[in-house]
Amino acid sequence: MLASSKLCNIEANKTEGISPCFYDMPLINISEAHVTPEMGEGKNMVLVIDNNKKPVNPCRPADARLLLKGGKAAVFRRFPFTIILNEDSLQKVRPLRLKIDPGSTTTGMALVDDKTGKVISALEISHRSKTISRSMISRASSRKSRRYRNTRYREARYNNRKTASGWLPPSFGSRIANDETWIKRFMRYSPISHISVEIAKFDTQLMQNAEISGIEYQQGALQGYEVREYLLEKFGRKCCYCGGKDRPLEIDHIVPKSRGGSNRVSNLAISCKSCNQMKSNQNAHEFGYPEVQKYAQSSLKDAAAMNITRIILLKRIETNGLPLETGTGALTKLHRMEQGLEKAHWIDAACVGISTPKKLLINDLQPLLVKATGHGSRQMCKVDKYGFPRTQSKKNKKKFGFQTGDMIKAIVKDGKKKGTHLGKVAVRSSGYFDILRPQGIVTGIKHTACRIIHKSDGYSYSYLPIIREKNRLVELMGLEPITSWMPSMRSTR
Repeated sequence: MLASSKLCNIEANKTEGISPCFYDMPLINISEAHVTPEMGEGKNMVLVIDNNKKPVNPCRPADARLLLKGGKAAVFRRFPFTIILNEDSLQKVRPLRLKIDPGSTTTGMALVDDKTGKVISALEISHRSKTISRSMISRASSRKSRRYRNTRYREARYNNRKTASGWLPPSFGSRIANDETWIKRFMRYSPISHISVEIAKFDTQLMQNAEISGIEYQQGALQGYEVREYLLEKFGRKCCYCGGKDRPLEIDHIVPKSRGGSNRVSNLAISCKSCNQMKSNQNAHEFGYPEVQKYAQSSLKDAAAMNITRIILLKRIETNGLPLETGTGALTKLHRMEQGLEKAHWIDAACVGISTPKKLLINDLQPLLVKATGHGSRQMCKVDKYGFPRTQSKKNKKKFGFQTGDMIKAIVKDGKKKGTHLGKVAVRSSGYFDILRPQGIVTGIKHTACRIIHKSDGYSYSYLPIIREKNRLVELMGLEPITSWMPSMRSTR
């Protein structure tokens, strides 16, 4: 069995001809000098299951090495790193607590032993909700443009649509699905007896103005106004950029919607047509008017997303049947400050709820960074800039038992490409694959020389910096945070 995996942050050259979903994640550098579970550089605990696939007590990396070398265990999964024993475990299972800090863009999770205070495992999940939102907007605009052209296309359907009860927009549903996936994975590979979740409700009115109260809090900024009339009064019925009067005025977005701006009234201004066109997709500060930019307040999209999904996520977690504890953001911050820990999503997760131990042991822990990348595209074929097909329709994802994004090991015994190649694969119907390695891309590797190390599961993996503890203050040392470093590329096949 293959055992060790380690991640590298290495820049690669741009390469044509590979599907974008293949390169949306960091590359895994898989080291196999020994059958030992080197999970990054930190002393992360190894999750263990018995031969009946029931979770038992996690073990130290040194113990896992002995079990693997002695043939008493095998690697079952690499993320989170899990080994499977060859026989039943006679140990008394010590229950653990899974703690969750849900977020709009990033969710933190920590596996904690309540008795010792040791953080067994931790990770952060980066959601792809913004990617989903952009893709849906692009699809809608493409369909709309086709309807207005003289091309055969189905008409828009508005009157016969019915959404199911409990329906969520795909960008919101993706967040909840990612959290559910990893909760179930932890429950499958570790002896979890309790779950703790932070449930925070955001007051968007107070977030805009912390001193608002009384009747003003109830009425809001637009009391007695329509949006246009409110903006005309706010900017003195003149263009906020050139100051021109007695001319047609338009509503302008201070931060353009194409750059993440919203339709909130605080992000709207009044301008004349010429200024609006000259501004294009710049914000007011870039256009040369920082005094207008100050009117634009930070977006509340993330707060709104959490307000919508928090109760739904809580109900989904309750279906697991485990005792559930909820905590507030204020209590989480109090625990974190009392222990002198820095702000991080997984540290916040470890501090959720009143069950938090008085002292959390996090020294030498290296949290896993999980990035949701999806399982590819449903688009049947690629199109050119005019919207016409330029490739054949999509067929089977798997070729010769491999799928694009799988981590593989290829042993080539002769020829120019002789050697061992470790990395992610881009499959080809010809049977000759491309392998993405830290050193670059190797093309034309025959499928018979390849074998799978870790199957593509819709996520990419890397490690956050190692945590060093000193005077109860966390020092982030070692590696830089690893992010997605491969450029987006379009498939030519």
